[in-house]
Amino acid sequence: MLTDYIPIVIIMTIALVIAVVFIRFSTLFGPRKPNREKLSPYESGMEPVGTAREKFSVKFYMVAVSFIVFDIEIVFLYPWAVSFLNLNGEKMLYAFIVAMIFIVLLAVGLIYEYKKDVLKWD
Repeated sequence: MLTDYIPIVIIMTIALVIAVVFIRFSTLFGPRKPNREKLSPYESGMEPVGTAREKFSVKFYMVAVSFIVFDIEIVFLYPWAVSFLNLNGEKMLYAFIVAMIFIVLLAVGLIYEYKKDVLKWD
C-alpha cells in the first residue's frame, strides 16, 4: 500500500532538489550590483514616510473581507448556474432553494454591512 506513494515521493523530492539548486545558483551566479535605488524600499513609487507599524482603520479590513465574501459567492454561483439547466424535477427545485438560501444569507450580510456604514468611505 505504501509502495503506491513511492512515485509521488520521488517526484516531490526531485522538485525540491531542483528548486533548491536553482535558488542556490541564482544567489551564487546572479548579478549583484546594489545601489541606493535598488536597496530602498519600494511602495508604489513613493518614498516611505513614517513607520511601518501604522494602524489601519477597521473599515479597511471590513471592505477586504466583504470583497472576499462576494468573490467567493461568484465562485460558488457560477458553476451552479452552469449546471442548473442540466438538472430535472426535484433536483432542480432543491438546487434552486439551496441557491436562494445562499443568496439570502449573503444579502443579509450585505445589509448588515450597509447598516454599519462599512461601505462608506470618509
